[in-house]
Amino acid sequence: MLKVDKAFSGFSVNDLAAAADFYTKTLGVAVEEIPQGLRLKIGNGILVYPKSDHVPATYTVLNLPVDNIDQALDELIGKGIKFEHYAGITDHKGVARGLAHNMGPDIAWFKDPAGNILSILQLPLSP
Repeated sequence: MLKVDKAFSGFSVNDLAAAADFYTKTLGVAVEEIPQGLRLKIGNGILVYPKSDHVPATYTVLNLPVDNIDQALDELIGKGIKFEHYAGITDHKGVARGLAHNMGPDIAWFKDPAGNILSILQLPLSP
């Protein structure tokens, strides 16, 4: 019944051109323009669609795994990304260090031009 192997996610933005520029030039994600908006070529694709009354998501809409969170964070800061800081959760760089405390992945959050929350996260190594 459901074609789960074809499933994809999507989220809105208020400016498709700014989104396309951010995802391609800043994050290095391949983007395809489609009639509905943009398709981020990640997994089965992620639909980014325009919405005139867009309200940024208050939760993480996209998690991007990295091999080394500190290296990725420094590279993205070099591209102008500002990471979120949450009192009592993130360190001075903006990373929640879960791996050091057996509490999940190391993760750092940032926003796209539309204000949606994204993250980079370093997953634990598989046994």
